[in-house]
Amino acid sequence: MREVSVEEARRIAVGAQLLDGSAATVLDTVRRLGFLQLDPISSVAPPQQLVLWSRIGPFDAAQLDRLLWEERKLVEWNAFLYPIEVLPLLKAFMRRNDRPIDARRRAYLRANSAFSRYVLRELRERGPLLSREIETHSSRAGRERSDWWGVRQMGLMLEVLAEVGKVAVVGRRGKQRVWDLAGRWYPETETVPLKKALAIYEDQRFRAIGVRLERGRLVAHPQMVDSTVDDPVPDRTTFLSPFDRLVHDRNRTEALWDFYYRLEMYVPAVKREYGYYVLPILHGDRLVGRIEPVYDRHGQGRRVGRGRRAPPDRRAGDGTF
Repeated sequence: MREVSVEEARRIAVGAQLLDGSAATVLDTVRRLGFLQLDPISSVAPPQQLVLWSRIGPFDAAQLDRLLWEERKLVEWNAFLYPIEVLPLLKAFMRRNDRPIDARRRAYLRANSAFSRYVLRELRERGPLLSREIETHSSRAGRERSDWWGVRQMGLMLEVLAEVGKVAVVGRRGKQRVWDLAGRWYPETETVPLKKALAIYEDQRFRAIGVRLERGRLVAHPQMVDSTVDDPVPDRTTFLSPFDRLVHDRNRTEALWDFYYRLEMYVPAVKREYGYYVLPILHGDRLVGRIEPVYDRHGQGRRVGRGRRAPPDRRAGDGTF
């Protein structure tokens, strides 16, 4: 790793994330980024689609479905989409049992073993199925609401079974996930030890973001230093999802651009500074402002609620957009 200047770090970060206009196809972009985060909130568009749009421009959103469910070159796990080549690492993560959350999942499955066996049997004999197509198991009758899973008992069981590699998301009907046994969906892969999987995954993530903030220093991935540090970034303008990895690390975002960014959707309306779902504006290698797309319920489609420029400073340029 090499420490880099703020100016170098901006160029590396934008280039590493393919926000410099170099993105080509949906599949190649996902492979380069490493994953796409899923989230049900779609004030503008689902995050996975908005992240791709920021890099590729307009594209056929059905491509993601084809890559996932027909060509199976992508895989969904734990609310993320990954290239299928990463599956050996994901399987190592499914097997892990070295964190408190892992122990909690295993304890939940042990405490609800009859319920988990029932769900697996239903999928084996009748799957693929939506969660609502599996009747509530008799052991759940009369159960009180739990602080952990609330009343979503079937949904939680399926999610926990997926996290430990027993079931998998194999399709969607509308916004509803379709479930089946993991062994019928995931292809056979090599077995990778957890320590090796974590090392590979961490290196891939570091390369995908290009630069990280460590103890106040900006350090770059060696491959990205060699390939992008001196390349000028084209004057390309785009909007970023709140889940975009360029701004996901809020501390790094401030270190690189002096750009304070928070998602205010969970902030009471009267306390919001910028808006409910505000997108950062990227121009070249600078974050120059914010924009709030708003859905007009009176039939006018999308419109801009508010747009604000970044304050002028040596990092954010002159603040115009």
